[in-house]
Amino acid sequence: SRASRDSAQRDNPSDNASVEGADLADILAGGPRTEVPIELWRLRAATPVGHRFHVPADVAQRWPTDLLAATLEGGAFNPSEGVYVRARTLADLVGADLRVLIVGLNPSLVAADAGVGFAGATNRFWPAALDAGLVSVDRDPLHAFEHHRIGMSDLVKRATVSAKELSTAQYRHGIRRLETTVRWLRPRAVCVVGITGWRAARDRSATIGWQDEGFGTTPVYVMPNPSGLNAHVSRAELAEHFHTVASATHRA
Repeated sequence: SRASRDSAQRDNPSDNASVEGADLADILAGGPRTEVPIELWRLRAATPVGHRFHVPADVAQRWPTDLLAATLEGGAFNPSEGVYVRARTLADLVGADLRVLIVGLNPSLVAADAGVGFAGATNRFWPAALDAGLVSVDRDPLHAFEHHRIGMSDLVKRATVSAKELSTAQYRHGIRRLETTVRWLRPRAVCVVGITGWRAARDRSATIGWQDEGFGTTPVYVMPNPSGLNAHVSRAELAEHFHTVASATHRA
């Protein structure tokens, strides 16, 4: 019976992992569908940190190696001893036909646990994005994705108390992962929120604004960090940066 199976799965965690792991394998089984990231986002939301998933080799082989690695890391599932483990981080909220892909430096632990990027009480991302009309509902990334085609990712997926904990090597790994995702999904523009990470990952001499080099044909705009710790920029200035990106990606 279903009740007996559920009871057996609770009593034997390894059996439960294999049953639940089929969910991840099923998502990946159709190869690189553009719906896979949102399905991973939902799976991450329904899965506790540390849960282990098995992906059969024949399923993994249906993907280009770099794209599978980028997509699973972006989905908050990290490889470990032959399985994938649900990490304490945010999942990318990305897909086809994105207007803007917002890229933070990395999730805070508060954001990772809330499942919402820029969730800190003093972070001005959402107020400024609302002011600019880029989003219409506060702290609701799924609404922004579904109604405004605004996606969200991070340069580094590792969640920390402070971005100061991140290394240049982590930023450079992250930019390669991000570029793989962008070249696959081709958003109209990428907006990197925090110039420190962009300088570490791509261009040490970068300045605020549109960058000379994007990802393939996708332009990149870099703006200041909206963290409350960044006292050098106001909410109004942040909103103006979002407005610039929104205007450049608007289609009548």
